[in-house]
Amino acid sequence: MIQTTDHLVIRPRILYFGTPVVLLSTENEDGTSNLAPMSSAWALGQVVVLGLGSAGQTARNLRQRPDLVINLPSAEQWPAVERLAPLTGRDPVPDHKRGAFHYEPAKFAAAGLCPEPAELVRPQRVAECPLQLEARAVRITPDLHGDFLIVEAHVLRVHADPAIVVPGTDHVSPSAWHPLIYSFRHYFGLGPELGHSFRSETPAAGERRSTAAAPPA
Repeated sequence: MIQTTDHLVIRPRILYFGTPVVLLSTENEDGTSNLAPMSSAWALGQVVVLGLGSAGQTARNLRQRPDLVINLPSAEQWPAVERLAPLTGRDPVPDHKRGAFHYEPAKFAAAGLCPEPAELVRPQRVAECPLQLEARAVRITPDLHGDFLIVEAHVLRVHADPAIVVPGTDHVSPSAWHPLIYSFRHYFGLGPELGHSFRSETPAAGERRSTAAAPPA
């Protein structure tokens, strides 16, 4: 019989139990791009669901101009993400952010990142991010209390650094891609591969799958 310890009942203020960090590019009223870090993002097929504060510049932009770019930084790019963390593109600064955040319109420069044009949407991509998803918000709904927005974004085009793509395929190589993970307000990368799903279409780390037909038994 396996003995287990009793669990504690806790009340954490946040539930960021380990999700990828994304940098969202959206278009400001003057045509410039706002850049904001966030960690509430997950994908369903070609739709990425985003959770973001309802009072920020990103929310304001998406309500009026639904195009966006979902830029995914690699683990070693966490300092650039953190440089963006205390900044807001909203002027005046929203009441709930005053004291901890300050207004900064030039987000790319402040983070030390380079903008590059998108192909299907107006906001700019982050050149340094290995994965960049051009997308359009197709549905924006408030959460139960009105503090957050739930954005369903349809991905229109994916740009990937060749270094993380399985050669000759449209697959991102899990062993080459090292996303930045946000866990209870700390930054992490991924550890070594433990295994892969039976549905995986890419080889495990150190494994090569032959595409040739198997010889007859």
